Amino acid sequence: MKSILQIFVSRRMLVMLLLGFSSGIPYALTAGTLQAWLATEHVDIKTIGLFALVGIPYNWKFIWAPFMDRYFPPILGRRRGWMLVTQLLLACAIAGMALTSPVQGLTSMAVLAVFVAFFSSSQDIVIDAYRTEALPVAEYGAGAGVYTMGYRLAMLVSGAAALILADHYPWKVVYLFMALTVGVGIIGTFLGPEPMIERAPRTLSEAVWAPLKEFFGRRGVFEVVLFILFYKLDVVIATALMTKFFLDMGFTKTDIGAVTKVFGLIATIVGALLGGALIPRLGIRRALMLFGILQGVSTLLFYMMARVGNNRLALIFTIGGENLASGMATAAYMAFIMSLCNQRFTATQYALLTSLMAVPVKILSAPTGYLQQAVGWENYYLIAAALSLPGLLMLLRFNHWKAGLTFDGPSDGISP
Repeated sequence: MKSILQIFVSRRMLVMLLLGFSSGIPYALTAGTLQAWLATEHVDIKTIGLFALVGIPYNWKFIWAPFMDRYFPPILGRRRGWMLVTQLLLACAIAGMALTSPVQGLTSMAVLAVFVAFFSSSQDIVIDAYRTEALPVAEYGAGAGVYTMGYRLAMLVSGAAALILADHYPWKVVYLFMALTVGVGIIGTFLGPEPMIERAPRTLSEAVWAPLKEFFGRRGVFEVVLFILFYKLDVVIATALMTKFFLDMGFTKTDIGAVTKVFGLIATIVGALLGGALIPRLGIRRALMLFGILQGVSTLLFYMMARVGNNRLALIFTIGGENLASGMATAAYMAFIMSLCNQRFTATQYALLTSLMAVPVKILSAPTGYLQQAVGWENYYLIAAALSLPGLLMLLRFNHWKAGLTFDGPSDGISP
């Protein structure tokens, strides 16, 4: 009988932390941090805007995921082999960016940034599959929480820390250092055991079509897809215009940066770990319901701020509450996604499901400015909070989906 403490201090959780860190490093290096580098080199703002396209591989990774389910390198095994390959290629691509000048080699820089995004999204495919296969189902919540902590810490390193370093060292040095940080993930790859699977797909055709046929043949599958789209919709809308909202409330950029980036990060990590610890006791359904309610209620904190105005304590309370609740809900959400995957096709099914998760962020964030302009800040956040209800109501149908899950209720393998 394992206690929650024994689970969190296990070697498996250390591996999840290291792999989460490795997954979190690359994103900012092709997004915000890269934008800062291009801006300091006086690259035209229109060109900087076009660089947003380099992140396309993150949204389409399900296309080549079947290849990684079917084939694998001849070293370390099916999952760890691909992890090592993608990590080495990722480190080389980031180092390549470091050795390229945005002024003299802008096209080369763009190509290398696409490579970073491609190798990063490929690493995500195999790490997501590894996390699902290597952890006992009762540890899905804890694993999701620890992975999220590693990911968030890495984003702080490749985002805020990289910008601070760039004030003291050339961008070349900063990006070379970031390439070295991928070594954290390589350590995790060698520390972790190779998961055992029943049987890999025998052909590429089977790797492409069998996971789709298996998943979409389940009872209630279209309700599950809708739930995935709706569960965090309130958070998407609430945070889409968050910086603009705080500026309109009269807060300084220093206030916003200090509270949202530092305090918010801590609250998210605490929420993810707390959620991960509670999921084995609550079960997936109750965790999704309870954390989803907390997530929706926390959105009303923005409504409170819209009425209170410029109040630093209210800012801290709002960011802390929202990030804490969102971190808990994210841990349950990730555990739910993991529980949906058939371990013969984990890479493909997880990649497809996480691509679905990104749809609301990519599409529904776009018209939020029009909505706010039409209704004002107070009504905007009331609407955002109300958008938590569809996902919560869909959980009433959870038992209809239950046959398609690998884990539902509290585990007998965990003691208080």
